[in-house]
Amino acid sequence: MAWIEQRGTRYRVRLRLPDGTVTTDSSHPTYRTADIRRKQVDLDQALDTYLDPTLGRITLTEWVAIWEAGHIAGDAKWAAYRSHLRNHILPRFGDTPLTKITRQTVKVFVKQLRTHLADSSTASVMSLLGLLMREAVADGRIPHNPCQGVKVITRERPERPTATPTQVNTIAGRIERRSDQILVTTAAYTGMRWGELAGLARTNTRLGHGLIRIDPDHGALHEVQGRLYLGPPKTAGSARDIHLPPFLITLLQELLDSHDHDLVFSGARGAYLRRSSMSRRVFRPAVDGNPQTHTGPVIEGMHFHDLRHTHKTWMIEDQIPEIAQARRLGHRLPGIRGIYSHVTPTMIADITRALEDRWQTTQPDNGKRRHLRAA
Repeated sequence: MAWIEQRGTRYRVRLRLPDGTVTTDSSHPTYRTADIRRKQVDLDQALDTYLDPTLGRITLTEWVAIWEAGHIAGDAKWAAYRSHLRNHILPRFGDTPLTKITRQTVKVFVKQLRTHLADSSTASVMSLLGLLMREAVADGRIPHNPCQGVKVITRERPERPTATPTQVNTIAGRIERRSDQILVTTAAYTGMRWGELAGLARTNTRLGHGLIRIDPDHGALHEVQGRLYLGPPKTAGSARDIHLPPFLITLLQELLDSHDHDLVFSGARGAYLRRSSMSRRVFRPAVDGNPQTHTGPVIEGMHFHDLRHTHKTWMIEDQIPEIAQARRLGHRLPGIRGIYSHVTPTMIADITRALEDRWQTTQPDNGKRRHLRAA
């Protein structure tokens, strides 16, 4: 049981921990307030919910060092974590004890972040701070997460644009290099992420079986602090087989026959493609148009990743079952829906047939060899 000791003009609540050590829970200006706390400590100990306050008196910087030692994440995620810690979280809370990080200080922090960061960046920083606080709760250092329920984004995100098959053809037709044309078309007709496309190995392109395989260990190209390397895709569910419509098998075979590089989509002499360079030099000019050539924008504000949104939208329009959509995109349905739903060969055939129909409706029906063209 806890007891009260007077120390100078203040009264402190003392107790013995399960390991036999005696600690100070808190200090109070009056005996009455100390007694109220003593009773609460006794109740918490009886219910086995008492938290040793000394565990929460370490600073956030000290807690980060403890947390880092046991946390598992990929290189790209660690790079983002360290950037957020270095530039935002530790400058504000690094010297603050965990117990002194309150909901109000967190709300003020969010407000400050939003003055100079985009909503997505603010959300990313707060996701890490929330994780750190949540782990501190699980470790028995603080009673609750001060980030829980704090609103980060106060306005709705604008809906991302999607393209029609004809618009995809128009974008691809404005691109000069044939391999980049096929890259854009493959993105739209498979829903693959940029890293999965840029990291696609020749050996994982099983055209004889009509599919692309996203390898669980080396299925995606990652860029961390300027360094490019092959590694696992975004999630465990992202390792998957993506079945292809016949026209795309033909296009990819054409591309593979045109070079002997290990990667299907590559730069000069088989080098890795950089997303920023592809966007700036190839995709943005094709989407935005060029006044000098009297070409207007195809779709205002479209990003390369919106081709993945486009693929998802096409599957919805074609009434593909939700489980088949999720598996094709490398997602997992939550809960019962994911456990009791399964993809069948019929669903796969429906997807590839619908995609082939979309492609064929945009092609000239003149009996000649079909090719990418500008609309």
